[in-house]
Amino acid sequence: MEKGIHEVFRLDETCWQIEEKMDASFQVNSFLVVWKEKAMLIDSGFGKGNLKEIVEGLTSLPVILVTSHADGDHIYGNKAFGPAHMHPAEFDRYHRTVGADAPVVPLWEGDVIDLGGQRFEVILIPGHTPGSIALLDPEKRIIFCGDSVQGGLIFMAGAGRNIAGYIESMKKLKAMRGRFDKVYASHGRPDTDPDTLGELIEGAGKVWRGEIKGEPMPNPIEGIEAKVYAVGKVRFLY
Repeated sequence: MEKGIHEVFRLDETCWQIEEKMDASFQVNSFLVVWKEKAMLIDSGFGKGNLKEIVEGLTSLPVILVTSHADGDHIYGNKAFGPAHMHPAEFDRYHRTVGADAPVVPLWEGDVIDLGGQRFEVILIPGHTPGSIALLDPEKRIIFCGDSVQGGLIFMAGAGRNIAGYIESMKKLKAMRGRFDKVYASHGRPDTDPDTLGELIEGAGKVWRGEIKGEPMPNPIEGIEAKVYAVGKVRFLY
């Protein structure tokens, strides 16, 4: 289903991917999980188009908005959905971006979001940002990882990024590998191979230790000096 700049894809009986396209080369995924009593929207994208209308077309249940992290391409549609649930390490960045009065609800490591039988465990995975989280459904064996686990370019440049912390977070997820079979990512293909975790750990380690050479950014970002590091199938902006 296509709605303006959004495209909607059903991933399974309870989950939809809502892809928001900014241009031919860049898109971001939000995810809507609908269960018996509640629905959960993971991230709200750039805020272009009418995401609220799309969500309401898919469910009439109350919607819990969860923010995987407070980068702008994940939060600009939040105001249409009420309080944003996120790790408190993201509060400052979030409020500086969308306004100090934007309502937030803290999510802590180990918290459980219950949609009426389908439950998601909150897992803190700092590195990409200080309060990046993953959401794990161990029964359905799926995990949502925001930007941290994906096949595209992982942004590790600028304030708040911590590549050494990122490596430890990826090791944490790899140690949990027996609990999930599918990884849903916020950019590129929504279904990332879980074995990418090993490649991310190895690649980020080589970047951190200075073992590979970076290439200039194809589209420089004002105020950020960084290079693109390609290690096999994974890439980092650092």
